[in-house]
Amino acid sequence: MACCKDLLEKLDYTCIRGSVEREITSVEMDSRKIASGCLFLCIAGANFDGHSKAAEAAEKKAAAIVVEKDVELPEDTDITVIKVASTRYAMAFISAAWFGHPADTLKVIGVTGTKGKTTTTYLVRSILEHAGYKTGLIGTIETIIDGEHIPAHNTTPESYVLQESFRKMLDAGCSVCVMEVSSQGLMLHRTQGFTFELGIFTNLEPDHIGPNEHKDFEDYTYCKGLLFKQCKRGIVNCDDVHWKEVLKGHTCELETYGLHGEASLRAEHMTLVKSPGELGVSFDVKGLLDFHAQVPAPGRFSVYNALCAIAICRHFHVSVADIQDALKKAHVKGRIEMVKVSNEFTLMIDYAHNAMALESLLTTLKEYEPHRLVCLFGCGGNRSKLRRYEMGEVSGRLADFTIITSDNPRFEKPLDIIEDIKTGMSKTKGAYIEIPDRKEAIRYAIKNGEPEDIVVLAGKGHEDYQEIEGVQYPMDERVLISEILKEEGIKL
Repeated sequence: MACCKDLLEKLDYTCIRGSVEREITSVEMDSRKIASGCLFLCIAGANFDGHSKAAEAAEKKAAAIVVEKDVELPEDTDITVIKVASTRYAMAFISAAWFGHPADTLKVIGVTGTKGKTTTTYLVRSILEHAGYKTGLIGTIETIIDGEHIPAHNTTPESYVLQESFRKMLDAGCSVCVMEVSSQGLMLHRTQGFTFELGIFTNLEPDHIGPNEHKDFEDYTYCKGLLFKQCKRGIVNCDDVHWKEVLKGHTCELETYGLHGEASLRAEHMTLVKSPGELGVSFDVKGLLDFHAQVPAPGRFSVYNALCAIAICRHFHVSVADIQDALKKAHVKGRIEMVKVSNEFTLMIDYAHNAMALESLLTTLKEYEPHRLVCLFGCGGNRSKLRRYEMGEVSGRLADFTIITSDNPRFEKPLDIIEDIKTGMSKTKGAYIEIPDRKEAIRYAIKNGEPEDIVVLAGKGHEDYQEIEGVQYPMDERVLISEILKEEGIKL
């Protein structure tokens, strides 16, 4: 229970009907959950407008509704109507108040950027937990609270769910939460209602531009920058060409990380580490800290992710020994995830599911000078054909051999999608084979692996399903690999 007036305390609003001196029994944004005594938030979404349920809320004896436009109500209702400029913005503050402002106590770290958010958050959690900080995590793959793993629906949850998660973390004894902050989450006010302890910027490349996302790159950049008007301290990758544009108008203190001299925390003397089944990189940390580090993930972007995590954990006074040890042990499901299938070649699973990510990954792996770089991937159905052409062209150009297979065909025929991928492949001289059944494609990759090969299973990453004709069927590549090894009698 809470007083309506208290929930509105940090908002500009107009009470256009009824009284704010009312007891609220619950806060709801889902019209199916409207009940007597609740406060119902009328949210206008892409496919449904909660304002259309205002009269229903009155009929079901809701205590109050929050609106951003006029609604029609029964004449005899005593419901309180609160008008605000944006119900999404208001929802963030109301939710924070409803759950007792948990982020005022919990130290929340927000990580934004085009790439690296997921890996960085897991690295940070690994280091902090290793150092004794009970740490919650919210991101693309899952929310983690006291050992419970809750699958994610959005990279950054709706503000009500976010505040509810903060409260659960605090009640479970967490002192820190590290979370991914998407541009969509910032644009839709999901992270309003509190101040981040640290705001992190990893990098920026054109992405998430189109219908129901960002109208152009400038809008994408602006939305990323909103984080730095809502945090106490910003930690930014100053090697990224867009960092100053993202930070325009920031209100926080700043520090930087990168691979060049002007960064306050730097990585120097990078060395590739390679053995069958493992690819990594070692480097020296210089500037604000001075020590040697190694991560079991390949390439320059892995150094950036690790360096970012180190910059964050420095503010929690984590010892160098704890940082070094945690970095060596940290693994992220579906992000350059090594899976042992042979003593002679390396196989990994990665979420690279567009041309930009695939090119970055394959370019990095070529630096390790494999005997062959083998790329297995498919493309999602009911998505842009351009992505298929581009991914086919990238794999044909950079991989020594490509295995074209199925991803999530959705409502399209897998063979039609494969034909589109081959259109991109045809622009290159890349060798390939097509095997529509993903398990059989993986079997082929394992049985035909050669010494010193690097084999990449791209596109699925952490996903444990395959979507066909609107149905999600269980399909985890780790399970498929285990089955194949058993069926083929391969012992490691």
